[in-house]
Amino acid sequence: MLVCYFFVFLFLGMMGYIGYYTYNNQETMINNSYNAGQQMLVLQNRRGKIYSNDGQILAQTHVAEDGSEIREYPFGELFSHVVGYSTKGKTGVEALANFYLIQSNAPLSDKVDNNLENKKNPGDNVYTTLDVEIQQAADKAMGVYDGAIIATNPKTGEVLAMVSKPCFNPNEIASIWEELVEDDESSVLLNRVTSGLYPPGSTFKIVTALEYIHENPDTYMDYHFTCNGSITIDGSRIQCYHGSNHGYVDFEKSFAKSCNSSFANMSTKIDWNKFNKTLDKLAFGKELPFAMETAVSDAKASDDMLIDEKMQTVIGQGETLVTPLHLNMITSAIANKGKLVEPYLLKSVKNNYGAVIKEFSSPGTTQFMTEEEAAILVGLMEEVVEKGTATKLRDKAYTAAGKTGSAEYNSNRDSHAWFTGFAPVDDPQICVTVIIETAGSGGDYAVPMARRVFDAYFDKNN
Repeated sequence: MLVCYFFVFLFLGMMGYIGYYTYNNQETMINNSYNAGQQMLVLQNRRGKIYSNDGQILAQTHVAEDGSEIREYPFGELFSHVVGYSTKGKTGVEALANFYLIQSNAPLSDKVDNNLENKKNPGDNVYTTLDVEIQQAADKAMGVYDGAIIATNPKTGEVLAMVSKPCFNPNEIASIWEELVEDDESSVLLNRVTSGLYPPGSTFKIVTALEYIHENPDTYMDYHFTCNGSITIDGSRIQCYHGSNHGYVDFEKSFAKSCNSSFANMSTKIDWNKFNKTLDKLAFGKELPFAMETAVSDAKASDDMLIDEKMQTVIGQGETLVTPLHLNMITSAIANKGKLVEPYLLKSVKNNYGAVIKEFSSPGTTQFMTEEEAAILVGLMEEVVEKGTATKLRDKAYTAAGKTGSAEYNSNRDSHAWFTGFAPVDDPQICVTVIIETAGSGGDYAVPMARRVFDAYFDKNN
């Protein structure tokens, strides 16, 4: 009898666990391509629409006279990577919000009528954080260049724009699919914002400066160095961009002028074991807190590295790689007093009558640095705009802070152009990160593109 009771309780426990697991993981289970329940929902419900934050349609399903369904993307290439597609698999918001798009919370009476008329129920609609005007400004700013731009609200975590080029027209994905997958060198489908790994160049000096401040909170302003255009340590040589001679520089000017030689000198003054802990705290080598699939940024710091490796690391070269999304997160944390409000894309889910089914916000926060350290970095980044390499952002109706980068990526010393920053300085509302492949100087190319995105935002919101 005891054995019988044991198995009864075991069975009830298993049933309870299955019910608990199913309730808490229903989205994952429904989205599993092997789950027949997903196919049943697709047969019952017409896939819902995807909207921008101001109610413009980014994706919808058109029903032809013969009853066939065609997924339409009114903006064509503009949102190709971030909204994605739902044919030949699912990507972007189409994948992220699939669970909601194939559900229907239409009134029961409507469902009964649709069932009697052999019609599908209207799927629930998803509203995103994406802003059409900011997206258009970022896309236009990039022009014919390949690269990526992401704009976020550092206080809320809302992703306002996400542009990756080269791009594609999701309306044509079925017809161009074979061509894309057969081309081994094609990277058209790659979302460079989330999955593009690049040497960060001088934008990484934000991280190096943070480490130096962290180790020298009371004396970092005493730092000084005389730049002659290059520095050689134990036979290893680092040169400033285009051999620029910066002369006498203190800590602030080293950052504002992006002096490679000075930062290479700093590499001999920091504790590399502590630096490794800082990189860990900033999420290097870790999955980023973001709902979409992302690549993992990589930066190494250890005391047994060669001096050449150390000098290359502190200026964002060598083996260091970062995604634009990750750099934007670090910049957003600086703008938000050291705390990252984790970015998100989905704002709400509504049924076909506009009734709110679910609302979203940032999934959480991560403390990247102290409030005091963030304040110091804000001051340094403001000097970059006022007196340094990002002066093309100066004298605007708004104030801005940021850091440029020119990241060399081959033996010919060709470089990608970077900028990451936020505005306004005293009350950050938007954080923009730009990388332009093979363009050259961040100050000459990436800064003007970021300025167009900032301009679009403040023209709209002021």
